[in-house]
Amino acid sequence: MEFIAPNPSPHKPKYNFTTLIYRPFSRWQRCYGKRSISASERPALSTLSVISVIDDDASVRAATNNLLRSHGYTVHTFASAEDFLRSAQVNGTACVIADVQMPVLSGLDLLTLMRTQGYRVPFIFITAFPDESVRDRALEAGAIAFLAKPFAAPTLIKCLDSALQRGRGDAGP
Repeated sequence: MEFIAPNPSPHKPKYNFTTLIYRPFSRWQRCYGKRSISASERPALSTLSVISVIDDDASVRAATNNLLRSHGYTVHTFASAEDFLRSAQVNGTACVIADVQMPVLSGLDLLTLMRTQGYRVPFIFITAFPDESVRDRALEAGAIAFLAKPFAAPTLIKCLDSALQRGRGDAGP
């Protein structure tokens, strides 16, 4: 008999994210933008690109951090949108990867707030609860991608490469 611990958060499913990033594509894992950048082209972008990962699930933050660092990116992680906004990374971030559903300030709220303040940094959303209307709102607000958890690691890297290509020189207010 297997013991399953109760879920500490009624809004988030409990899972081991490190094993889930290798799952195959689904209809939610679409990246809108230009082609993926080859590995030989990536180092110049990677070494200059600071990626901010915002998710209230520590395992998602850790797995995403490890994945991006293994591809040469500088990564800063935040447990909430508020922590990110209070940080010095707001002005230096080349791309934001944010959970859609977070307490207090959601990922969509963060995108809207940053756009009203003049920030044009690219956003990639990740969510455990993919919903067509939320996806549409995110893309209309300017998100580069909307990925359902679990997503494939190559999918996130492809979306990140596309976001960095589109967002170069257009991140600040």
